[in-house]
Amino acid sequence: MSVLFWEFILYSFCGFLLEIAFAWVARHPKRDRKCHLILPVCPVYGVGALTILLLPGWVKASPLLLYLGGALAATAAEWALAVFYEKIAYTAFWDYSELHWNVQGRICLPFSLYWGLLSLPLVYVVQPLLATAAAAIPPAFTIPAALFYLGDAAVSLLLLRRRGTEGLRWYARFTPSAAR
Repeated sequence: MSVLFWEFILYSFCGFLLEIAFAWVARHPKRDRKCHLILPVCPVYGVGALTILLLPGWVKASPLLLYLGGALAATAAEWALAVFYEKIAYTAFWDYSELHWNVQGRICLPFSLYWGLLSLPLVYVVQPLLATAAAAIPPAFTIPAALFYLGDAAVSLLLLRRRGTEGLRWYARFTPSAAR
């Protein structure tokens, strides 16, 4: 269980970095992309990665099946987290409604295809390295880290319900050119 927690955290952090890179490449005006008050994480990536990694071995053994299964698994995770954020946090971190082949702006075919592509390096390259790193974290760190994560998640959820994503941008008042 400890390794799963750390994999979730590490993939959520990697997703945060991927979001920052995407915003930079796409020249998106909103450059900050985290979903928690303190931690630089995007949990949808942690949930999506773990969902892909939980696919059966026979699916992961075939690049074609992994592509299709990974696209479906990540899209299901994305749908579930979109509904969670909308219903529980009263916010939406993404909106695909302007893209073709979207479903209620929560998921869309182009991004589902990207998730399928990302499944291949996730399973064949990243996971073997990251699993080793996650397993090397001493178990004594897991409970304090999990409590800190849950505290950050709870406070973030309350702030999102009250102020939307602006409630997470506490650092903006300290830097005049903070990512917007």
